[in-house]
Amino acid sequence: MRRRSLILAAVPAGLVTLAACGDEKSDSSKASDSASSSAGATPPPKIVDGPLPAITAGVKFDEKPTVAKGTGEPSDQLAVKTVIAGSGKTVAENDYIQANCLGQIWDSAKVLLNTYDTKKPLFTQLAQGGTIDGWRYALTGKKTGSRVLFSVPPTWAFGKDGDADTGIKGTDTLVFVFDIQDTFNAKSSAKGKDVPQDDAAVPKVGTNTDGKAPSIEIPKSDPPTKLVSNYVIEGDGPKLAADDTVLVQYKGVVWDTGKEFDSSYSRSSLTSFSLQQVVKGWAQGLTGKKVGSRVVIVVPPSLGYGDSPPSGSGLEKDSTMVFSVDIIAKV
Repeated sequence: MRRRSLILAAVPAGLVTLAACGDEKSDSSKASDSASSSAGATPPPKIVDGPLPAITAGVKFDEKPTVAKGTGEPSDQLAVKTVIAGSGKTVAENDYIQANCLGQIWDSAKVLLNTYDTKKPLFTQLAQGGTIDGWRYALTGKKTGSRVLFSVPPTWAFGKDGDADTGIKGTDTLVFVFDIQDTFNAKSSAKGKDVPQDDAAVPKVGTNTDGKAPSIEIPKSDPPTKLVSNYVIEGDGPKLAADDTVLVQYKGVVWDTGKEFDSSYSRSSLTSFSLQQVVKGWAQGLTGKKVGSRVVIVVPPSLGYGDSPPSGSGLEKDSTMVFSVDIIAKV
């Protein structure tokens, strides 16, 4: 069983399982091996060239597209076309992606999803059970900077029951355009400039950005009684608001012992959460910090778990916690 994160506050015992949200070969020649390997009862689709409706306007990357209504019968497999081939990072299964997207029904062209107008890109994890399978199969293996047009039959969308809330019938094939802006995974790290760590009373955190857990060196002194939140690496992204949801890499150790008690690195998985859900020290320590940064946070007991640490956490009563947090993205 996967070890669970300890950082959320508003749940029983403070423990939760967190979850969301080279040259390419031709789309018709492959379905992703990694996507195929994790499929459950439903077998993976074949990747075919078409048919697909035309994009009639908005043909540039990240420009709102207009997609024609489908004509004739759609494929009962996954029709995928890379309209614009990007040259960035390759998307892997289980990655979190950030993308602008448009989704509509094949027969009617009724729009179901449109992030171009909302100005808020979709942020989702391409994991089995984390999103519809059609997205996972169509986008795995593509590169950031790509525009991908694809159709998803019911088998790899909402099944024979459809989705009443969005007006999708069990017979509806869906059409999507995705402009893949970025992708993130367990190897993602902070990006920015190193900040001098010259306060001897604050733990020193490693500045490696290779996706491995940084070192945390605890001073041989008493812990501070107030919250400490300092940049180790300062990114250049937007500042976090108190109600933002973030994607992070983190490692937590106990001040008194230096012993690690929680880490996303050890789970080989990024962690996503709302700053309104976490312990006060995390929420206060990350609010106002920039995306792309690595932050060292020292959480005194009054802003952590106090005299009621989660059972099995390895934390004693009134423990001061020290965290290294890489702010990978704002969701």
